[in-house]
Amino acid sequence: MLDPADALRFHRAADRKPKVVSMSMERRTGTDPLARDRLRRRATQSAALDNEETLYFVNATIGTPPQSVRLHLDTGSSDLWVNTPTSKACTSRTDPCAYAGTYSANKSSTYEYIGSYFNISYVDGSGASGDYVSDTVKIGSVSLDRLQFGIGYVSTSAQGILGIGYEINEVQVGRAKKAAYKNLPAQMVADGRIASNAYSLWLNDLDANMGSILFGGVDTEQYMGELQTLPVQKTAGVFAEFLVTLTGLELGSKTLAKDMALAVLLDSGSSLTYLPNNLVQSIYDEVGATWDSEQGAAYVPCSMASSPANLTFTFTSPRIAVEMNELVLNLVTTSGRRPTFQDGRPACLFGIAPAGQGTNVLGDTFLRSAYVVYDLDNNQISMAQTNFNTTKTNVREIGKGPSAVPDAVLVANAAQATAGLILSSPGGLGGIGSKSSSAGPRVVSAPGVGAAAALAVVVGLLAGLGVGI
Repeated sequence: MLDPADALRFHRAADRKPKVVSMSMERRTGTDPLARDRLRRRATQSAALDNEETLYFVNATIGTPPQSVRLHLDTGSSDLWVNTPTSKACTSRTDPCAYAGTYSANKSSTYEYIGSYFNISYVDGSGASGDYVSDTVKIGSVSLDRLQFGIGYVSTSAQGILGIGYEINEVQVGRAKKAAYKNLPAQMVADGRIASNAYSLWLNDLDANMGSILFGGVDTEQYMGELQTLPVQKTAGVFAEFLVTLTGLELGSKTLAKDMALAVLLDSGSSLTYLPNNLVQSIYDEVGATWDSEQGAAYVPCSMASSPANLTFTFTSPRIAVEMNELVLNLVTTSGRRPTFQDGRPACLFGIAPAGQGTNVLGDTFLRSAYVVYDLDNNQISMAQTNFNTTKTNVREIGKGPSAVPDAVLVANAAQATAGLILSSPGGLGGIGSKSSSAGPRVVSAPGVGAAAALAVVVGLLAGLGVGI
């Protein structure tokens, strides 16, 4: 585990206190990125989510003396929550929470009780419930006193979550019908750590073990060209989800869709990308993907990763090109073997799947190729093409007020979404990623992060495809 003291850096202006917080994210490799997405999309399943399913996480400590935890960084939810050592998820089998860590309130001298109305639910029936509390939360050298978060005394997920979305999506708002509290980015603003509630996300490429998030700043070396700024689309009349409007899609030189006005959710909590069924079918036809409707997964020969064709997403004018090697994902069984088709060719998971009746989601298979600035104060998203594996850095602060994101240009006449919008009111069930986190009764899409699949699961996934291991 990284030492939390090494996970954060301040970038100081010459004449005042630091206003940018840089946090490293670690990516767990050798996992199956489908498993939790699959669980979250199938309401009839009820399965424990284990700590090995996390891809992107940050290190933190909570309490006095500090208790170490690993938290999945999630732009699609708004609550920070952690397990206790005695929660259902942590006692169901041999030390399942060891990787993510746990928090014991009674062992902290700075713990304060707020209320017993923390209750996050997921579409598959899993979730966590317990208390809202406050305590000292430290990420690197940044220490936030009395930050509110949830404790999962009853939980079916072994992984703690750091939700950094809109405050209206907090469980306290949606279920307890109380006023919003200041979650992590909002508290950073209140404490003067950053100037505005905005942050930039750089996941880096599929092979990289580390990415970063900058609260209150951008790093101009981590993207190419200029940042282009789009409006966030409203949910039921309010700003609640990071929805932007997708207008076109190309594969190589072939146009698959144009003149769209499709709302898509930018969600780091989803491993794969989920698009309308007819659009996905067009992609599959072009790449020769084999779809297993029973398991909800598509597979391609692993050699497809070397294809020079990019999948290019257009948002009025910003264009983000996703290389094929970012969409072809290796599966590894618990025995260390890789699946193959019956003719002997290695089989890989394809990173695009149909949304069905759920929300259209641009998950990690898209976000790795996009440098994204989430500006919650101005309800805007700025995007540029990722500059993979750069070793240079040039951090600039995001100030206050409109047009505060450095190097960002407002997109003229940006399209407004007319399809794919979430129509229900925000503040409902709570959860991870594009799950039922922040809306009430709505059909939800594929949230989640990667998972290490057991051999039997992989066999089941591939059996309908004529794939063996």
